[in-house]
Amino acid sequence: MEGIRDFDIVKELLKTKQYTSLRQKMAEMNAADIAVVLEEMDEEDLLKVFRILPKNMAADVFSYLEVDSQQFIITSLSEKDAAGIIDNLMADDATDLLEEMPANVVKKLLANANPDTRRDINHLLRYPEDSAGSIMTVEYVDLKENMTVEDAISRIRKVGMDSETINICYVLDAKRTLVGTVALRYLLISPGDAVIGDIMHENVIFINTMMDQEEVARQFQKYDFTAMPVVDNENRLVGIITVDDVVDILQEEATEDMEKMAAIVPSDKPYMKTSVIETWKKRMPWLLLLMISAAFTGSILTTFEDALMAYGVLIAYIPMLMDTGGNAGGQASVTIIRGLSLNEIEFKDGFRVLWKEMRVALLCGITLSAANFVKLLLLDKVSLPVALVVCLTLVAAVLIAKVVGCMLPMLAKKIGFDPAVMASPFITTIVDVLSLLVYFQIATHLLHIA
Repeated sequence: MEGIRDFDIVKELLKTKQYTSLRQKMAEMNAADIAVVLEEMDEEDLLKVFRILPKNMAADVFSYLEVDSQQFIITSLSEKDAAGIIDNLMADDATDLLEEMPANVVKKLLANANPDTRRDINHLLRYPEDSAGSIMTVEYVDLKENMTVEDAISRIRKVGMDSETINICYVLDAKRTLVGTVALRYLLISPGDAVIGDIMHENVIFINTMMDQEEVARQFQKYDFTAMPVVDNENRLVGIITVDDVVDILQEEATEDMEKMAAIVPSDKPYMKTSVIETWKKRMPWLLLLMISAAFTGSILTTFEDALMAYGVLIAYIPMLMDTGGNAGGQASVTIIRGLSLNEIEFKDGFRVLWKEMRVALLCGITLSAANFVKLLLLDKVSLPVALVVCLTLVAAVLIAKVVGCMLPMLAKKIGFDPAVMASPFITTIVDVLSLLVYFQIATHLLHIA
């Protein structure tokens, strides 16, 4: 509600051209709240309000905007003003922005940025996408082993405003090798003449620049840190990653997995900012593949046409068997995909996972079949043989679905694919085909269909 009121106030002040009052209003607001208000505006008003922002707030607000809005602002400002925004952003935020922009625009922006900003951004751009090096920031506080506490505090006062965090300082030797860390609180309570090398924490947990961002998130979860140092292959400190970056990683990875599990090609744009054509392109490839694969279902029905003509009642239970199998497979696949993503399950655990899922499948299948058997006889009034065919198939379908649902994601992970690809839509198609085959094989034998 507060955001709605802020939006209305800002729009009214802008409409009535009360620019001084508008500037004062925004100076009282949080940068993240201002970004929310700006995202609700059309491009013309967004640019007007952004230009009115106090200069000391502009970069902060800019960092909270969506990429599309950032690109619009950067390309609308003069090269000098745009470079000023880039200079005031944290290096990792600036790098994320420039990675999404055309090469000619990036070249102009870097040409007008100050040398330190240009060096930091070029340094981050060289790392592979989704690696620790590509998401780290180079703004941190580094100290020397032989510094005194008084010297260290003086350095923090000097560089702290331009650093991502000052809660943890990183201690380096003459070769910039990371040798320890020291928390700000220890500096504040230690004697001024104490030497950093004597009070630092030497058992440092660090991340390599080439570590995948998903593994980075797991390291933060494991150690419960708010920041972690990033080192190169020679253990030289090159940057840090903070917990706010990890929150972005988790959101990005979760969104990507959800889209893959729903058979959608992942997109890095918000839904409302993705055009109809782009959405169509993301969804069509898997829909086509699944449609073609589902053609096998039609082939099976054609093959067993005689059974269907002799016992037309069998047709009525095909949707229930296919849906139950698909749901059972989806449950197993989601559980296993989550376990794989959290490193709770590895490929070597395959037999243990399979044995567990088979037992779960039998319990689920027997329970569902018992309930269905009563329904078939009392409500549907089918013959006992038909009821047995349906219920036996139900047990088999759940068993097949659980086995396929647990093993496919593990095989995908083993051969280098994202396990999320092997989720519900793909597994459902496979289970449908196998369930129909089992259904008609059981029907052929129990009902003595030639």
